[in-house]
Amino acid sequence: MDARLNYFASPTAGKALKYLMSAGKTLKESPLPAVTQELVALRVSQINGCAACVDMHTKEAAAAGETAVRLALVGVWREATVFTEAERAALALAEQGTRVADAADGVSDEVWAHAAHHYDQEQLTALVVLVSFMNMVNRLNIVTRQPAGDYEAGEFH
Repeated sequence: MDARLNYFASPTAGKALKYLMSAGKTLKESPLPAVTQELVALRVSQINGCAACVDMHTKEAAAAGETAVRLALVGVWREATVFTEAERAALALAEQGTRVADAADGVSDEVWAHAAHHYDQEQLTALVVLVSFMNMVNRLNIVTRQPAGDYEAGEFH
């Protein structure tokens, strides 16, 4: 499968992606735990059906030491016993923040309070920006049918 657009060959995309990559780097350097970032990025990408991002974040998480069992259970995290309460709170916020069309109220007060119990304001900020960032990147990849499978961990660092 070939992508509809080659972002790396486009001057316009090159200019825009420079800023997107910078935003991604800022998120990576935030106080939100790296493993939480990868789990959230993976879950948002699963919900949106972004194969390229699922590929990337599965491999990045594995390279960071995440286990195959936890990676396999991200999509069913509610029934899985392998996630911490903090990770569960982040995943719940990520899901509601991604499925905004499914719920007229967006992120519920209950989900927000649970996340706020586990993360400080700076971490919550990073979490909200990460969910929004991943939704945007997912759409860029889905619209242009970016293929999955060839990503190597660390490729965009």
